[in-house]
Amino acid sequence: MKKHYEENPWLIVEEGFHPEMQQSSESIFSLGNGRMGQRANFEEDYTGETLQGNYVAGVYYPDKTRVGWWKNGYPEYFAKVLNAANWVGLCPIVKGEPLDLHTAQVSDFRRELNMQEGTLHRSFKAKLKNGVELKVDAKRFLSMVDDEVAVIRYSVTPLNFSGKIDFRVYIDGDIINQDSNYDEKFWAEVNKSTSNSESHVTLATKKLDFQVCTAQKIFVTKDGGNVEFTSNQVERAKYVENLLSIDAKEGEEIVVYKFACNISSENHPKTKLTDRAKEALAQAAEKGYEKMLQEQKDAWAKRWEMNDIVIEGDISAQQAIRFNIFQLNQTYTGEDPRLNIGPKGFTGEKYGGSTYWDTEAYCLPFYMLTSGSEVAKQLLLYRYRQLGKAIENAEKLGFSKGAALYPMVTMNGEECHNEWEITFEEIHRNGAIAFAIYNYIRHTGDRNYLKEGGLEVLVGIARFWAQRVNWSNAKNQYVMLGVTGPNEYENNVNNNWYTNYIAKWTMTYASESIKYAREDGSFWSDFVSKTSFNDTEIEKWSDICEKMYEPKKEGTKLYLQQDGFLDKEDRVADDLDKAERPINQHWSWDRILRSVFIKQADVLQGMYFFEDDFDEATIRENFLYYEPRTVHESSLSPCVHVVLASKLGMEEKAYEMYLRTARLDLDDYNHEADEGLHITSMAGTWMAVVEGFGGKRVKDGILSLDPMIPKNWKAYRFNLVYRKTVLSITVKPEEVSVKNVSGGSLDILVYGKSVSVPESETISIGR
Repeated sequence: MKKHYEENPWLIVEEGFHPEMQQSSESIFSLGNGRMGQRANFEEDYTGETLQGNYVAGVYYPDKTRVGWWKNGYPEYFAKVLNAANWVGLCPIVKGEPLDLHTAQVSDFRRELNMQEGTLHRSFKAKLKNGVELKVDAKRFLSMVDDEVAVIRYSVTPLNFSGKIDFRVYIDGDIINQDSNYDEKFWAEVNKSTSNSESHVTLATKKLDFQVCTAQKIFVTKDGGNVEFTSNQVERAKYVENLLSIDAKEGEEIVVYKFACNISSENHPKTKLTDRAKEALAQAAEKGYEKMLQEQKDAWAKRWEMNDIVIEGDISAQQAIRFNIFQLNQTYTGEDPRLNIGPKGFTGEKYGGSTYWDTEAYCLPFYMLTSGSEVAKQLLLYRYRQLGKAIENAEKLGFSKGAALYPMVTMNGEECHNEWEITFEEIHRNGAIAFAIYNYIRHTGDRNYLKEGGLEVLVGIARFWAQRVNWSNAKNQYVMLGVTGPNEYENNVNNNWYTNYIAKWTMTYASESIKYAREDGSFWSDFVSKTSFNDTEIEKWSDICEKMYEPKKEGTKLYLQQDGFLDKEDRVADDLDKAERPINQHWSWDRILRSVFIKQADVLQGMYFFEDDFDEATIRENFLYYEPRTVHESSLSPCVHVVLASKLGMEEKAYEMYLRTARLDLDDYNHEADEGLHITSMAGTWMAVVEGFGGKRVKDGILSLDPMIPKNWKAYRFNLVYRKTVLSITVKPEEVSVKNVSGGSLDILVYGKSVSVPESETISIGR
């Protein structure tokens, strides 16, 4: 596949101006800091194709759902993450003509994302229609230290003239969402103000009245010296502007510094937003650009110290894994328990910015093993706090007695997805939330979390499964009808194996967790009182688990994705014409549903989660059957296949899938990078290295490593936090080294052998 961006271990570089790639590059070069995010929109005017995007964490719009048929239980609204005020606006104007890269002649264009520092740098030369030539150098970052503040350094040098350069420095809140119906606008003005060097506009969302004050403060230098200026202040609806006029000489650099902030009512009283914005900008200005830049570098260095993955000998793989880790760190920091991880993070509008099962299935391991148990616990508590809403959601669908169905998509605990087959049928999401509790406890040893909310969640989910199954007289077994499994290219099927299996597993795990909780008599008494739990429920769960139907091909180890799967025309993905890929952009939905082709791991998702329940021969048979029929058009698919292929010793397939997951957005495998990046699947990329190539597992409470190394890698290194011990693992073709960085001595398994790693020491094991 042709690569658009240069390969570099720490940089994403775009050489040359490519308007046809602009929206994709806006996604790729996005910046964020956990509190807000900004697509790589140009500071100056751009009349070409673009997707403007500034997103503020926790701010959304509940767009009312309208359905023309069966409405009972249907979500009342579809949530949209809102495009907020455009704060990057900073446009030079010469002789009455604004700089517009769509109409100007652009040369020497270079855009550089520095992942080590968390900065975006852009430079180019432009010739306007009036003949004026300029050199521009722009650098911006969203502060990881002062997370409500962003900074732009915008430099302009006249190349063929001397005279005045005007700068239109503005904030534009009169914006729309790309996915808005009928170009509806979601923001109303609250207040605004301008002064000579500062301005702000405060906007409020319709319906929920989220308020965000976006403000700017401006400084100008010429050849390094401060320039006094007088600005014309422009105000109109939801818009503020400072218009500066600066004398310039040919070859003389003029720099405009723009400090900006987004102050949200999620974090401050609405009456104090303007005051807080002024304070934030004053503090930033006092620090100055250089100090804030150094703080940014230091903050990123600290993050990379723990969660970097180093790959020697393969620049493409190295760049890709760092890009994925970088975006994850920009999206979620674990500092605010109200926040979660949207599939697109701060890089686009698709999927509404809501929380999916991706968080539990893919993201939690990354944060748990690189940031520690407390950050991971925040993700679990996020769901515990929404248990009441999950019970309400189940009640809307006819379930009772504390049964909980967590939403497929949520902002606040309510279901807010507007696709029937997702909302009502893709119920396996419940299982992923239960599995996350188990996964957290086995890695951290923190069984006490069961008493902090985990058990309530498990019981609520188990109650749902117990009511969702049907007894089949024909089969003399329990069945699960009308579901959609992880493979969304199958809707409304009976007995999706993965769903049946994870339901059975959840009820078993809930029963085991109850046995542990009973040991604390005081807790158990309160729990029974709170949940009205009765032991007959365990008896019911046990009966269901014992008699749960699992579709399987007779005489083989092959589990069937669902009833009737073998009735489909049997083809493999390699049979498809490349011109038809991806099929979701070329085929009708009806054709996809009737085909054998699989969007993402389904049966294999279950074998990834519950690997210890199956012998290697079973996993191999299922992998060899399902992977060739998988088109991997879900970003969540390749990483699971890396882990399983690595376990099976299928090095080439594992590496192929690694590149697909790691470079999914950089190389735009699915032709959709323009819509935003696949943030939650990026955690799967980390998983592909650590659990796939690194062979990380937990066996009976002991960390186990069984590493392999792709043949074109010289070495790779990753860090893990395991039960408060920090390990650094280096894998080479001839040996594996484990360094105990901190946290006390730890016994682990390497290639099945028990070894002790004393604190501050390194042990090496030959392969």
